[in-house]
Amino acid sequence: MTGIDWVDSGIYIFNYVILAFAVSVMLSYIILAVISATALKSYHKKNRFVNYNALLSLKGAPWISIVAPAYNEGVVIIESINSLLSINYNNFEVIVVNDGSSDNTMELLINAYQLEVTDRPLTSAIPSKKIKAVYKSSNPAFSKLLVIDKENGKKADAINAGINVSNMPYVVCIDVDCIMDKDVLLKLAKPFLEQHSKRIIATGGVVRIANSCVIKAGKLIKVNAPDNLVARAQVLEYLRAFLLGRMAWAKLDGLLLISGAFGMFDREIVVKAGGYDTNTVGEDMELVVRMRRYMIDNKLEYDVKYIPDPLCWTEAPESYEVLRKQRSRWTRGTMETLWIHKKILLNPKYKVIGMVSYPYWLLYEYLAPLLEFAGILMSVLFVSLGILEWKFFLLLFAMVYAFSVMFSMMAIYTEEATFRRYTTFRDLNKLVAIAFLEPLFFHPFTVYAALKGNWEKMKGQKGWGEMSRKGFKTSS
Repeated sequence: MTGIDWVDSGIYIFNYVILAFAVSVMLSYIILAVISATALKSYHKKNRFVNYNALLSLKGAPWISIVAPAYNEGVVIIESINSLLSINYNNFEVIVVNDGSSDNTMELLINAYQLEVTDRPLTSAIPSKKIKAVYKSSNPAFSKLLVIDKENGKKADAINAGINVSNMPYVVCIDVDCIMDKDVLLKLAKPFLEQHSKRIIATGGVVRIANSCVIKAGKLIKVNAPDNLVARAQVLEYLRAFLLGRMAWAKLDGLLLISGAFGMFDREIVVKAGGYDTNTVGEDMELVVRMRRYMIDNKLEYDVKYIPDPLCWTEAPESYEVLRKQRSRWTRGTMETLWIHKKILLNPKYKVIGMVSYPYWLLYEYLAPLLEFAGILMSVLFVSLGILEWKFFLLLFAMVYAFSVMFSMMAIYTEEATFRRYTTFRDLNKLVAIAFLEPLFFHPFTVYAALKGNWEKMKGQKGWGEMSRKGFKTSS
């Protein structure tokens, strides 16, 4: 075979490898979407007429600590805590952890809630940075609120400190910039009340975008599609991920990630598994994988549940710089978790998470942006050299673009057929319009951010990066 023949064969193989990878990605998305649709239908059939308020009178309703780490959150801290304190549930407390903020977060908390130092007993079940003081409100209206003031140790360390202060059997770990639905704990607690032979160790829920929504006294008053294009693209991204992705993984018993913005955990298992890992920026995913490994390694029956209701609303980045920091951090976190738990890859002992979930995350979540970038780079090079036809390149691009738009439309339809939180034609038109634009400006940027995350990891970067916030739009 001549050199030219080798080149022709290489180009031929390259074309079909890229095509096969693109088709496999699309096929995997369709399979997950079908499974999610089936699971959503079953969930609605089972829970449509449930009277969640009846759980309020149950003596056996789980006791829950909501742990919310806060670092320089002065812009959103009061609205967020008001949201938490207004939750429709009886057996709960809110533990806000001020993680060494350098802004006015602690001052705002002390003044707004009339905080005083308390002698709340501290445990050292999980190592954490030094706790300076634990505060409790002198106002009976805020009796459910505790505030921890501690040395800065980053988010994972702050949550560990909150878990140490908690004496409840269950903990809900959230981002402090989240606005919660009033029935959030009722819906999260229901699976724990229903558990039988299998111990439920964690429950995740849907996170939605609160940008441009109207918030009053910590409550979501009106849902709007974001005006900002970057935030609006993230609405679609979250709909695809939570409604058409994680619902399927939960059904398959292969869910590896419960969003750090919102998740409920069995405190005993969290402590036995070692708490949040402070050496990774992907502590949310890493903890879930480690808890699952702990249960399997100790031959304990367990389950991880997922609630598809939109229970948590968070502020999404509106600038490319903040978004880039967030997504590069997500990439580094994924890399760290996959490396830490590489033992489970294709290991039958770990069942679905080892044989299906881990390979999927490795190929389609971590490697996909790298392969996509390499494929585009090589395709452009081959086209410019005249060894790859424009026709093939444009055909592949059109196929991927059409599928991306179709999948986003599927996510919008699923939202409208189930929870229907976007109720106006104006909002729907905004979401449909962004579905056509997102593959052209938002997706390429997330690929760039993933590449940046790989580069930062190779350089040894470990920090989160500054994540500035605008704060929620409030109603007068």
